[in-house]
Amino acid sequence: MPAPDLVTAELTLTGRLTTASNATFLGGIGDAAVVYKPIAGEQPLWDFPDGCLAHREVAAYLVSEALGWNIVPRTWLRDGPFGEGMVQLWQETDPEQAAVDLVAADDVPDTGWKQVLEGQDERGRIVALIHEDTPALRRMAVFDVLVNNADRKGDHVLPMPGGHRYGVDHGLTFHGEHKLRTVLWGWIGEELSAEELDGIDRLAGALQGKLGDQLAELLTGEELAALAARCTRLRRTGRFPGPTGGMPAVPWPLF
Repeated sequence: MPAPDLVTAELTLTGRLTTASNATFLGGIGDAAVVYKPIAGEQPLWDFPDGCLAHREVAAYLVSEALGWNIVPRTWLRDGPFGEGMVQLWQETDPEQAAVDLVAADDVPDTGWKQVLEGQDERGRIVALIHEDTPALRRMAVFDVLVNNADRKGDHVLPMPGGHRYGVDHGLTFHGEHKLRTVLWGWIGEELSAEELDGIDRLAGALQGKLGDQLAELLTGEELAALAARCTRLRRTGRFPGPTGGMPAVPWPLF
C-alpha cells in the first residue's frame, strides 16, 4: 500500500508524554509513528510569544534541511485531534548509546569526549557533564548557534543506530535576542571545518530564496534578520563561540 498523506490522513493518538512541559502526544498516521504537539497545549512563556512554539519547530526542520545535515526529523504543521500543531516523525533510538552523559569527574574518557562542566550531584559527589566529540554532534552545535537554541538538553540529542544523531524539541529557537543555552559547549574557540562552513553558506544562500519565504510564514521579520546575522557572524569568525551575556549558558535541568 502507498504511504498515507502525512498532512491530510487521519492522525490517531496512542499515548501522551507526561514529562513534557507542553502537551505532547504519541500517535500514528497509517504506519508512521509520530509526535504531535498541539498549539493549544503550549504553556505561556515570559520570553517567547504565545502560540508560536510549533512554528519554530517547523522552522528548525527547514533550516536543518537547508544545511544538508539531517539534524531534525521530518517536521510539519497539520491539524490533529486537539487542533493545529507540530507533527514529527518518531525516532527509535539505540538504548546502548549516549551522546551526552553525566559521569564521575575522575571517569571522564581520555579521548572521544569533551567535558563541558563539573558540579555536585544530590549526594555531593563531583560529576562531569560530557558529550561526544564527533562530526555529527559538532554539526548539531553549529545548528544550535544558528537557530539560537535556548534549550539543548542532553536528552534532546537522540542517539540513533549507526551513529547518526537527531536533535528534537526546538520550540525555544529563533528568538531575536541572544538565548543560546546548550550542553554542547565542548568546542569553544575551535575552528569550524570546511564542511561546517559550507553548510552555513548553503543556509545563508537559501535564506535569499524559497527558504526565506517559507520561514517568513513561521517567524517574524526581526527573527529572520537575526538568523541571517548569525550566519554572517559565525561565517566571519569561523570558530565555535562561547557563552556571552547574562543568561545561563546551559539549560536546566540538563536532561
